[in-house]
Amino acid sequence: MRALSLIFGLAVLQITTLSVRAAETSDYRLKYDTAVVDQIDLLIRQSWEDNEVSPSEAADDITWLRRVYLDTVGHIPPLSVVEEFIKNKDSNKYQQAVDEMLDGDSYVNNWTTIWTNLLIGRQTPDRTSRDGMQKFLREAFAKNRPWDDVVYDILTAEGHFEENGAVNYLLSQMTMRDEGVQATAKTTRLFLGTQVQCTQCHNHPFNDWKQSQFWEFNSFFRNARRVDHDKIDPNTGQEVDDYSELTTNDFSGPVFFEKRSGLMQVAYPKYFGNDVEFDNGKSRQKILADAIVADGDHQMARAMVNRMWGHFFGYGFTRPVDDMGPHNPASHPMLLEYLTESFVASDYDMKMLVRWITSSEAYRLSSEFNTKNEIDNPAAGEMPLFSHMYIKSMEAEQLFDSLMVASNASGMNRANYAQAMRQRNQWLQQFVTTFGTDENDESTTFNGSIPQALMMMNGELVDTAVKCDPGTLLHQVVSAEEKDSKKVQLLYLAALGRNPSGRDLAAVKKLMQISGNPISAYQDLYWALLNSNEFIFVR
Repeated sequence: MRALSLIFGLAVLQITTLSVRAAETSDYRLKYDTAVVDQIDLLIRQSWEDNEVSPSEAADDITWLRRVYLDTVGHIPPLSVVEEFIKNKDSNKYQQAVDEMLDGDSYVNNWTTIWTNLLIGRQTPDRTSRDGMQKFLREAFAKNRPWDDVVYDILTAEGHFEENGAVNYLLSQMTMRDEGVQATAKTTRLFLGTQVQCTQCHNHPFNDWKQSQFWEFNSFFRNARRVDHDKIDPNTGQEVDDYSELTTNDFSGPVFFEKRSGLMQVAYPKYFGNDVEFDNGKSRQKILADAIVADGDHQMARAMVNRMWGHFFGYGFTRPVDDMGPHNPASHPMLLEYLTESFVASDYDMKMLVRWITSSEAYRLSSEFNTKNEIDNPAAGEMPLFSHMYIKSMEAEQLFDSLMVASNASGMNRANYAQAMRQRNQWLQQFVTTFGTDENDESTTFNGSIPQALMMMNGELVDTAVKCDPGTLLHQVVSAEEKDSKKVQLLYLAALGRNPSGRDLAAVKKLMQISGNPISAYQDLYWALLNSNEFIFVR
C-alpha cells in the first residue's frame, strides 16, 4: 500500500507541476504528459510479466492511424491524411495526429454522438429535445470542459429543453408514475459505474449492498418534475406538443419502499450510505451533484476512466464497465487507481485522458496475437491483459460516417451538417431495439447479418461511395496520373487502411482483364472493399 500511495503522490506532483508549466509555456512536450504514459506502460508490462505473456508486435503506422481515427473521431481517416502520415518521418507524428484530431470538429461531433446515445438513447424519447442535448454536449466537448463540471450541470439542470439542453437527460428518464426509478438506475451506471438497479427489489446477492441503497439514491430525484407545454396547430385547431421543461417541486419527505417480506421501509437521501448535508435552498439533485463532486473516493472519475479505457480497447478494467464493485474486481486495480488519481489531478481533462490512453504502448500493439499471448482472449471469458489489440466491430454511426469519408462527403460545411445528422439518425433507426426495462435500455441489431449485408450492398450510402462522378474520392483516384497499381493501392488505403497484398493485386489484375472497362472495374473493386468484413472491423 505504501508503494501504491507513493505512485499516487508522484503522479499528482508530476501532473500539478506540468499543469503549472503548461500555463507558462506552449512547448509541445509539456502539453503531452509522458510521465503518466510511462507509468501506464510500466503497470501494463508488470501484468504481462505476472501472467507470463509476451505482447504482440507494434501495429504498422497505417493500421494505428485507422484505429485511432475510428476510436477518437468516429470514422476512418481521409485518404489525404493517410498519405501525409505515411510521408511524415517525425518521431512525434503520433502525438501530433492525436492533437489534430482533438482540435477538430470531428472529435466534438463523435463524442457528442456517443454521449447523446448514452444519455437519452438513439431513439429520442417523447417530449425530449435531441437537438438541445446535442447542443449542450457539443459546447462541452468543444470547450473541453472538466468532466465533473459537465456531470454537475447535467444533474442539476432546470428550464426549457432547448434553452438549457442539459435538462433532456432527466426529461428522457421521466415517464408517468416512474418516480425517478429510471433516473436512479441510469445515473449511477453512467456517472458512478455502479449498478444499483439490482437492489431495487432485494439486497445484492454478492456484496453488502442493501435494497435501501437504491431508494436512498432514488430520494435525490423525487423533487424533479417535468412540465409539458402544448400549443394550438393553426392548420388543424388541435393541441400539439410545443416544448417541455424541467422544474423542481416541494418534496421534503422520505421515500417508502416495500421489502420482499412485504414490510414497508423508509429511505432518506444518502450517498453510498453516507449522510448528506441538506440546504433548504437547494434541490435534491444539486445535493446529489455536490456529493458526487466532493467524493473523496473519486468514484465519478474512476467510472469515467474505466469507460474510456473500455472504449479505446474494447474491454475495460471491469466487465461491464458500468458494474464496478467488490463483486466485480478490476483486472488491473493499480492502473485503474493510478489513472483515476491522474484524471482528478488533471482537473478532469477529457482530452488529456484520451492522449494518455492512445499514447500507451498497449494501444500501439497489433491485433495479431502470438504463441505467447494466445490466452489473452477476453471474448472467451478470460481477464483482459491488453497484450494485443482486441478487434471490435464498428458501431452503426462509425460505419455511416466512414462511408461518408469513403465517398468524399465528409468535408461537409456547417450549412448541411444538421441535414446530414438527420439523414444519419433516420438510417440508424432500422438497427435500434428498445427494451422495456427500468432503465429504458437500448441495443442495436447492427451485427453484420445477411439482411444487413444486403442493405449495405444495395444501399444508398455504398451506391454514393462507388460513383465515379467528379468530386468523389473514386473519381479523384481513377483520374489521377498514376499507374493502375498505384490507384489500386490508394483505394486499399482509403477503404481498409492497408496496402494490397500480392494476392490482392493478382485478383484485381484479373478483374481488370475480365471487365474490359477500367472505370467499371475500379467501381467494382471499391464496392467490394467497402462491403468486405475487413472494412467494418476496428483492428
